[in-house]
Amino acid sequence: MSFSSWYNRSLNKVWGFVEDRTAMKKWALRPQPEFTFKPSYWTGSFVAVALSYQIISGALLLLYYQPSTNPTLTACGQAVGSLSSAPAAWCSTYYIVNSVPMGQLLLSSHLYGAYAMIFLMFVHFFRGYYVGVYKSPREFSWMVGTLLMVVTMGMGFTGYLLPYTQISYNATNVGVVLALRLPTVGPLLGPFILADGTSQGLLSRMFDAHVILLPIALAGLFYAHFALFESHGIAPPATSDPLQRRRFTEKEEKGHVPFIPHVLLYTMKWGLLYVGILFGIAALWPWNLPTYVGNTAAAAVVTEPDWYFLWVFKLVDFAGVTPVIAIGVTNVLLVYILFLPFLDRSKRTHPRDRPFFIYLATCMLGFLILMTVWGGETPGVQITDPAIAMTLGPIFAVNAVVVALFHYRYHRSYQRRLAARKSAFAGNYPRSVSSRAGGPAAAAEVRGVE
Repeated sequence: MSFSSWYNRSLNKVWGFVEDRTAMKKWALRPQPEFTFKPSYWTGSFVAVALSYQIISGALLLLYYQPSTNPTLTACGQAVGSLSSAPAAWCSTYYIVNSVPMGQLLLSSHLYGAYAMIFLMFVHFFRGYYVGVYKSPREFSWMVGTLLMVVTMGMGFTGYLLPYTQISYNATNVGVVLALRLPTVGPLLGPFILADGTSQGLLSRMFDAHVILLPIALAGLFYAHFALFESHGIAPPATSDPLQRRRFTEKEEKGHVPFIPHVLLYTMKWGLLYVGILFGIAALWPWNLPTYVGNTAAAAVVTEPDWYFLWVFKLVDFAGVTPVIAIGVTNVLLVYILFLPFLDRSKRTHPRDRPFFIYLATCMLGFLILMTVWGGETPGVQITDPAIAMTLGPIFAVNAVVVALFHYRYHRSYQRRLAARKSAFAGNYPRSVSSRAGGPAAAAEVRGVE
């Protein structure tokens, strides 16, 4: 007997005893099929792990942080050369970095953890898009997940200002101006974002949103998303069979691997690896606190948001693109993603059977990557129409050619395999029998899950 078999049998015996004594089966999460024990199937749980660390590290940072723009006489007088020139928000951040035991590691890991969570969220989104997890019966799960993505981006935006550095203050003001210029909605948002119009009012609103309002929305949406996942179960593999069931039956679930302890331990393994890598990056490349708001030395600081908003930031640099148009493009993308389950009505989930929507996804991915790099390399540099066409045009053209070629190739390959299966099926029975049995059941039989 191999060690793996012995380990699994022993674990099942121990946990069977625990379940029998605690009635845990009544409240444990649903079991999962064995084929899902691959990282690609658990991108959503990786986002949940990243969120858990953000909650823990953020709560620890709150023990020391002061959301105030008033000058402080403590914590950072030596750093700024004056005992009354630096705001308390920046000074408390400086104190965390330089005086709290392992404070720089905590703050750096929280910042990098936010980046990692947003990156993993994009991975989870595009993975779900390509394999068609948004199709029936998981439409509402997809829509809730889209709203979760928006709230997560909002968490990043509101948290960016809290260290109260000059660069974060400038970038936040750019984002606020973009929001306020929206027709009709902008004037309504103004009092909620700006409060009394002072810097303290803006910081307080960002702090309240980051610590209270958005976490409440995040918790509610996360619960709804998780509840829908429990209701429908994990999505089966992508297939070209339009008749494939999108849920596992109760009988099939009895043969699945129990969530506790197997799936839980599997997720914890990757979670611990994530935390270890995060700590390693934070220790090797600690975040250096930029200068505070109001420092005369910060006059040459280039306004630049965090990387996940650079694409919108660069879009405003395009010739003829106003802030209203940039926000409008963002809203169009959001509405498209939100209602994607009702736009893609095909019952097939395999990427080869959805060339148009795969083309849109690939163009979106290429556009976001290019604009992010472009915005980071040339922030604030105006882009002319010829430069736009020469840079973005090849992305859409090359994607169209690549998707068309792959669709043509895989469609032909699939048709050959389907014809071979039909021939094999017909050859196993007399002609009269195969013709009588050639109804829906036989058709479903020859449709392979490719």
